[in-house]
Amino acid sequence: MKRQRAEARGREGEAQAAEWLRLQGWEVLASRVKTKVGEIDLVARRTGLVAFVEVKWRSKVAALDLAIDEHRLRRVAAAAEAVAHEYATQGEDISIDVILLAPGTKPRHITNAWQP
Repeated sequence: MKRQRAEARGREGEAQAAEWLRLQGWEVLASRVKTKVGEIDLVARRTGLVAFVEVKWRSKVAALDLAIDEHRLRRVAAAAEAVAHEYATQGEDISIDVILLAPGTKPRHITNAWQP
């Protein structure tokens, strides 16, 4: 039951993040992209840039600072590498981004969160 609630909150957070990206001028190309090496929550495009976005939702703002780590970003980057050719088809730059969400706060968008 706890896992199901977490899954539902995660999907809700991804929907919120997608809507927020649209309002910021992004085109959301895909969600929940599964690869052999990991999953990408959102893929979004803006002029000259395709972002592979990890979304983290936490019930408390204080927990957002610990929501993402190097291990998770490495997996998103590996997944992005596996499918980048499907989304960055016109020579766009690629970015691994994070969107952090918590109740009562504006989304925090961290661009280029992964730079090996």
